[in-house]
Amino acid sequence: MSTYDVAVIGSGPGGYVAAIRCAQLGMKTALIEKYSSLGGTCLNVGCIPSKALLDSSHHYEDAVKHFEDHGIELTGEVKVNLEKMIERKESVVNQTVDGIKFLMNKNKIEVFEGIGSFKDATHIDIKKSEGETETIEAKNIIIATGSKPSNLPFIELDKERVITSTEALKLKEVPKHLIVIGGGVIGLELGQVYKRLGAEVTVVEYMDRIIPTMDSALSKELTKVLKKQGFKFNVSHQVTAVERNGDEVVVKAKNKKGEEVEFKGDYCLVSVGRRPYTDGLNADAAGVKIDKRGMVEVNDHLQTSVKNIYAIGDVIKGPMLAHKASEEGTLVAEVIAGQKPHINYNLIPGVVYTWPEVASVGKTEEELKEAGVKYKEGRFPMRALGRSRASGDTDGFVKILSDESTDEVLGVHMIGARTADLIAEAVTAMEFRASAEDISRMSHAHPTYAEAVKEAALAATENRPIHM
Repeated sequence: MSTYDVAVIGSGPGGYVAAIRCAQLGMKTALIEKYSSLGGTCLNVGCIPSKALLDSSHHYEDAVKHFEDHGIELTGEVKVNLEKMIERKESVVNQTVDGIKFLMNKNKIEVFEGIGSFKDATHIDIKKSEGETETIEAKNIIIATGSKPSNLPFIELDKERVITSTEALKLKEVPKHLIVIGGGVIGLELGQVYKRLGAEVTVVEYMDRIIPTMDSALSKELTKVLKKQGFKFNVSHQVTAVERNGDEVVVKAKNKKGEEVEFKGDYCLVSVGRRPYTDGLNADAAGVKIDKRGMVEVNDHLQTSVKNIYAIGDVIKGPMLAHKASEEGTLVAEVIAGQKPHINYNLIPGVVYTWPEVASVGKTEEELKEAGVKYKEGRFPMRALGRSRASGDTDGFVKILSDESTDEVLGVHMIGARTADLIAEAVTAMEFRASAEDISRMSHAHPTYAEAVKEAALAATENRPIHM
């Protein structure tokens, strides 16, 4: 029987990062993955493939709608080759997965393919696809099994017309009318992919606004922009049934008045969040506690109810984000090595990769109001930037919330071109507890989208933006 210092179950952004950091710290490490490809949901059917399709569809939309504005004339019809687009997406995924394999070999991490389940607190049975079972021993074990798409109990997912994000990434045709249940990150991103390619897109959301966990100003602006792009939104709608009749899907819902309404399309994307995935883990055998929501219970050191077993990523509390899982993977590896790392969960950014992009870190305005914190707001529109006018990306703004008395930055919320990258400046500033004035006095290159951050900081400091 092989023995290891650490065994990691799951090879997503939390698991493979944890394995690498453990190996870097001198621990003999094993990584267990049930699928033949490493990288988990993020690399295979999540973050990476969805961004590949978003980029491809963005190029198509630019060619059809915006090239002429830039003096680029196309002769002949611009067509969508969805098969080629999906093929490119698969190539991007394969390259990324191969990169993870390389890192495993480089760091001398032994990879086991099969379903890992606890035999007890220090032994893991690995059931392989051929039916054989191999058992390994580990002094420490990290659960990093991720999450799966959630569903509503009355919806039957046939994975042909009534689909999840996994199937939406490999459709063989562009839907005529895609109905998206859920106005969160996944639904909006995949909705925009197919909207650009010619589909009619209708979003049905239970809450009173889309991206409901983010600052309401971002929700309002994104709604306005996506409506201009042709999205149809139905918020405050409770879905009651989804029925398929041949190639037609009918979604029934009740609006806020209690009236029943119907939406008819040829595809329905069910995008109502994700759930922790611990199926087959046999956690009871190790004494690991899982709560009613299916999440593994952990303490501040991400230690489970069993002291040598840890859990990270989507199987524990907190936002289901790849970068959150990676930070936790690093933390646990360093805890096992006797170090004292920390994570500031308030400063883990959230991003929506629509165009314009949406990004946020820290407290929302609603959270500050609820907590009774007195704050200042500084806001600057992207349309006032020379860089935005040059590129034609004039939608959006940057909003900075700072403490009324100390001027410390409490939250930064932005929507616009490349805000997924710009948010890193806000995270850095907030990690060092910068004030709005600190940001306003830093030189920002001109012309850049980042100038909006400086201007918003000026607005928050003394309401003195230069270019507005």
